[in-house]
Order: sequence, then structure tokens, then C-alpha cells
Amino acid sequence: MMAATASVSRGLRSLLLRRLAAPHVPHLISRPMSSSKEHAASQAEDHDYESLKVTKAGDHILHVQINRPEKRNAMNRAFWREMVECFNKIAQDPHCRAVVLSGAGKTFTSGIDLVDMAGDLLQPQGEDVARVSWNLRQMITKYQETFTVLEKCPKPVIAAIHGGCIGGGVDLISACDIRYCAQDAWFQVKEVDIGLAADVGTLQRLPRIIGSQSLVNELVFTARKMMADEALSSGLVSRVFQDQESLLAAAFALAGEISSKSPVAVQGSKVNLLYSRDHSVAEGLNFMAAWNMSMLQTQDIAKSAQAFFEKTDLKSITFSKL
Repeated sequence: MMAATASVSRGLRSLLLRRLAAPHVPHLISRPMSSSKEHAASQAEDHDYESLKVTKAGDHILHVQINRPEKRNAMNRAFWREMVECFNKIAQDPHCRAVVLSGAGKTFTSGIDLVDMAGDLLQPQGEDVARVSWNLRQMITKYQETFTVLEKCPKPVIAAIHGGCIGGGVDLISACDIRYCAQDAWFQVKEVDIGLAADVGTLQRLPRIIGSQSLVNELVFTARKMMADEALSSGLVSRVFQDQESLLAAAFALAGEISSKSPVAVQGSKVNLLYSRDHSVAEGLNFMAAWNMSMLQTQDIAKSAQAFFEKTDLKSITFSKL
């Protein structure tokens, strides 16, 4: 058995050496070289947003904050527009590999800004029922894209939640890839209390996250609060931290760990996880085979294998931007 294992190891080393010796593959393990182009701020970071604050939080990591603390981070018209603009830019940013999403101030978000949005909700445009309905459908579809853009973005998005996460906030975090929260966090599907059914993602995504249709129905029908411990036990969040400071530290550490991996592997994994969620196992496997028939040719595999054999930390590898 040991002889067979040694033989396999020698075979892998031989394959790796041949791959490394190929004319189109340069020396693979190297420290990152600094250049003004490589470290240039992303378009998302450069942009001056009204409702968001975007900052660089480390190599290949962006921090997106909902930045209306004086309004408990309520989602106004600017927010619904700027989230789409921001994450579309992040999706195209070759330097960004992970995103931490949080809220400024004492609350993650209080949900929709009813004062700012009242006109759209209570006085929709149109001359008759058909035209009013048509315009309302267009408006709802546009708002749905505000959170769907998080799923479409190939970079993993980590939600770091503290304080209240209400109404639209649950729609928002349901579209994120990983959810951490502080002990003071609480969650509330608030829409039934204002006379409507949640229409921008909670009813579609939350049942797939929690896994208990009974619990989802209870939360949606009653608008009761779910506290941090229940959020953890139900699977809504994967970890709970003592306070906001330790929460953000852990979220950035996680983002750093993710961004040290091959972006081809990480972003390809996100695309396939989302595809498989919405398709049969057979369809997911077929999509995966089509995806990897090209992605398996990446130099990142040889780089990672070399690091494994040389017992080198992956963080020392320079993976090309994607």
C-alpha cells in the first residue's frame, strides 16, 4: 500500500514537472510584485455613492457598507439603484476576489425606506388598471435585480450582520454566499406587517437556506423576530460572534482566506453551486463537465500542486487576475 502511494506521488510530481516545463507556463511560485496598475483602486471603490461606502480592505478584498446610519440604513431610491451599479462593477473588477457586506452604525438595515419610497408604492403611474399593473411589475422586477446582482457577481459575498436586519435586509442577506452575525443581531421578515408579501427574494431564497418550510412559513406569516442563536441553529448564519468588532474581524479574515485561493476555482465554484441549486443533479453534473473541460486547463492547478508538494503556503502564490 505504501509502495503504491509513493508511486502515485512520484507520478504526480513527474506530471507537475512536465507541466511546469511547458513553454507557455512561466515560473509559478512567486511573491506578488507591486505595481501601480496592479494596486489601482477598483471602479466600485472610486465611485462616490450616496447610500453605500466602498473601501479596499486588503489584497483583493472590498468592503461594501450600507452607509445611511442616521436613517438606520433604510433602503432609499439611491440604494436600489447603487447596489446594482456597485456589484456590476465589482463583478468586472479583476483585482477583487471577495466582498464583505456590512451596515454602518448600530443597525445592519431597517429595510425599505417607506418615506422615500412611498410615492412608488402608493401612487404607481398609469392611466388604468393594466398600465398601473404593467408599471408596478417593471418596478418590482427592477428592485429584484438589486439583490439578484449579488448572486450574479462571481465574487463570493460575505454578509456581516449586526443589530436589526429587517424586511429588505433579509432579502439582501439571502442573496449573499456566506452569512456571519454578531450576538446582538436579529432578523425579521417584516413585509406582512405593512400589508404586502415579500417580493424581492426572501420567499424564493430563504426556504433553500433554512431548509425548514415550517419555520420559514412561521417567520413570514407572523413577522416575528429571529434572534442570533436561532439564526445559527436554523442555518441562516454559519457563525455568531460576540460583538461587531469581532464579527468584522472574522469576516475579513474569511475574505482573506478565500482571496488567497485560485480565483478560477473559487468563482467557478460559486457559479456551479448556484446553477446546481436551481437544477437537477444530472443537469448540474452536465453543466459542471462543460465548465471544467476548459477550466481544468488553468495554470492555477499546477501552481497549487507545486505548493502542495513543496509545503508552501498558498498565500505565497501569485494567481493571475481573473
